[in-house]
This record gives sequence, C-alpha cells and structure tokens, in this order.
Amino acid sequence: MIPIIKSGQKHILEPATWEDVEVGDAVYCKVKGDFYTHLVKAINDKRGVQIGNNRGPINGWTKQVYGKVIEVL
Repeated sequence: MIPIIKSGQKHILEPATWEDVEVGDAVYCKVKGDFYTHLVKAINDKRGVQIGNNRGPINGWTKQVYGKVIEVL
C-alpha cells in the first residue's frame, strides 16, 4: 500500500485539537515523545485520538494534536 503522505513530502496544516478531528483525518500530533503526521483511527472521550498509518499498525493514543492536514503538496 502506498502512503497517503510520503516521508518528507510537504503538506499544509491548519490548527486543530483532538476534539476537532474525525476518524480518517491526517493530523500532526505527539505520541510518547515523538511527533507524527498520521491518520486518526479512533476517537475516545477519555483517551483522545488513536493514531496509526494506512497499513494498519497503531502508534497509540494522544490528546496532543496540533494540526490537521488540509493539503498535500
């Protein structure tokens, strides 16, 4: 499966919090000390958003969402 955003590919973000996003959105966030642009896989009121990639692996839960991808360049 080809990534939606390739490593190093530029993209435009708009400010967002975890409450602003939906399952399937690509977000810029922090999980376990690392920053990612990844897909939102699930949302939970207590845990925030679960992020992962389009191949299936999950990176974890976070409430530290800083932006939502609005355009891939």
